[in-house]
Amino acid sequence: MRVVIAGAGSVGRSIARELLGHGHEVTLVDRQPSAMRVAQVADADWLLADACELPTLREVRADEADVFVAATGDDKANLVISLLAKTEFGVPRTVARVNNPKNEWLFDEAWGVDVAVSTPRIMTAMVEEAVAVGDLVRIFTFHQSRADILELTLPDDSALVGVRVGQIEWPDDTVLACIVRDTRPIAPSPDDTLEGRDELLFVTGRDADEKELELLLTRGPASS
Repeated sequence: MRVVIAGAGSVGRSIARELLGHGHEVTLVDRQPSAMRVAQVADADWLLADACELPTLREVRADEADVFVAATGDDKANLVISLLAKTEFGVPRTVARVNNPKNEWLFDEAWGVDVAVSTPRIMTAMVEEAVAVGDLVRIFTFHQSRADILELTLPDDSALVGVRVGQIEWPDDTVLACIVRDTRPIAPSPDDTLEGRDELLFVTGRDADEKELELLLTRGPASS
């Protein structure tokens, strides 16, 4: 896979090293001479130029990229880069870094963004996930489909403890994707029984009712 990364700061370099380690071809581009730390990612191709400009994107052969990552520290630049990569060069997949969570609403298909990654948002979710029991935590949102990955640690006193998965009627647009029990991931089957302190991972669609799901997991099915 060929990947172009705009922004050769610590985030861009870390992404590049991971991708190179998995055998992918990577080009790093940045307009700041101070970012040209070529020795730190020596196996990548490097270009000192402004990725917001079309000649730069032509020089890095954006039209041949499988993925374009906009990883600069400037949200405006990341939006422009994503839009140009998608509309001018037809890049199949764009990934954009969101530096300020207040700008997250802008990072969608209208700006050519397939996947938006908000580091502050993810860190907040990880903190909540680490300490919360019985609270539904949004781990990640797929910006193109608007599907969410949600997590809840099942309380010991939940009405669903001891209930088989196949007996539970989940809310519409909600799929139980994984049970993590004592660090062991389990692909849930209808015969698996839920236990207290299970970490439950759900994939939900845009029409899912998160409050209904949280009430089901903590209080059990509503009485008819």
